Amino acid sequence: MPWRLRFIITTMALLIPQLVHAQESDNTANATAPTRPAILPNRWEEDWSVLADPRVPREPLDSLKYMPLSPDDSKTYLSLGADFRERFEANDAANFGVSGNHNNDYLISRTEWHADLHIAGQVQMFAQFESDFAPWKTTLTPADQDVLDLEQAFVTVSEPAGDGTARMRLGRQQMNFDFQRFVSDRDGPNVRQSFDAAWGEYEKGPWKFITFYSQPVQISNFGAQPFDSYSSGANTFSVVRAQRELFGWATASAYYAYFTQDSAKYLSVSGNERRDSIDARFAAKINGFDGDLEVMVQTGSIGSDSIRAWAVGSLSGYTFAGIGWTPRLGFQFDAASGDSNPHDNVLQTFNPLFPNGYYFSLAGYTGYTNLIHVKPSIAFHPTDSLTLTVAVAAQWRETTADAVYTQGNVPVPGTAGQAGRYTGTYGQLDLDWAINPHSSFAVQAVRFDVGNAIKRAGGHNSDYLGVQISNAW
Repeated sequence: MPWRLRFIITTMALLIPQLVHAQESDNTANATAPTRPAILPNRWEEDWSVLADPRVPREPLDSLKYMPLSPDDSKTYLSLGADFRERFEANDAANFGVSGNHNNDYLISRTEWHADLHIAGQVQMFAQFESDFAPWKTTLTPADQDVLDLEQAFVTVSEPAGDGTARMRLGRQQMNFDFQRFVSDRDGPNVRQSFDAAWGEYEKGPWKFITFYSQPVQISNFGAQPFDSYSSGANTFSVVRAQRELFGWATASAYYAYFTQDSAKYLSVSGNERRDSIDARFAAKINGFDGDLEVMVQTGSIGSDSIRAWAVGSLSGYTFAGIGWTPRLGFQFDAASGDSNPHDNVLQTFNPLFPNGYYFSLAGYTGYTNLIHVKPSIAFHPTDSLTLTVAVAAQWRETTADAVYTQGNVPVPGTAGQAGRYTGTYGQLDLDWAINPHSSFAVQAVRFDVGNAIKRAGGHNSDYLGVQISNAW
């Protein structure tokens, strides 16, 4: 589908829900009516079987959201859906203007559509396709374009096991953990990250156990041809994870991950990478306070070098519920190791694995490698559907022996080994508007003032503006 036609469809889909109002059943006012399901970021997690109850309020296209296949079982049904996202981006200087990356204004356009078959509440077959374009973008990456591809296609089987529930999921799928610092579906950029994986989990009371083996999906030739994605044993990612709910207001989790990548390249070494990661996280939310702390250490080898790396991430805040616009004061701290000695046969450069594209900002000026990052923020809610956030952040390198890194673990040329730990300071302004349950509008503006190390490498201050509209049904 041409991107211009998709842009028109997305815009219409954004406006139609405002103009069309579904007729509700006479029984809608009944207080015992089931809650209408919400549209979720992972569309396969939605359960539309509640539409079998006539008391649930109706909306346009519900006949596609819930198509019953058995007169005796509401849990046997087919559901169809789609997601549209269009984002205009103006980037003054990707990579801070080093290596000839100049001003570029462009559109990133994503369309996804899916079919979700449920059988008796125990078997799920989910298939999702994608079509992603980046018109006018002069420097494409594998995360920018995939003209037509199979994004997800898996089968899940759920069975009671003891006092809990066991699930097995097999096929192409997407996954993320927690704040998605290190394991994400990469929703920020245009092409999301998929995995060809075998996934197993067991959930019992406050406990949840997960294990999987996967081969991350790669895009060939910048997605210029249909169905050109692939995975192979040259790049694998496996995890064993445990999680427990605590006290009704906190969660603790830990996992071990094994990552392999053949022919990996770092500034000081290249070769087959075999990286072990141990991650621990604690999160809490109580009495207006919310906090999240995650720590990861990495060992292993690459070529003839050993790996010794680490990272820590923290998000915390306090919401003043009794004040107008319910302001939230937030504080973010992140740090990740860099390689302090490129000649000692020990690689200390942290590999963020599969980070999301918006943990720092959508601008992608810096990534989760060789950094110290401090970011206070304040958020306001003028209405229930509108959020305004203002933040200012300062960044340093953990070691000047290693480079400044941008998103995708890409070193900025000419910064490794140069004096000056200070990377720069950036200001960020976000506006997020949930127009209705199907549609949203967002704006993000970022100004990054660079430090001397980047200036000496030929970089300069950079500006980013992103304007996004999205619709899902």
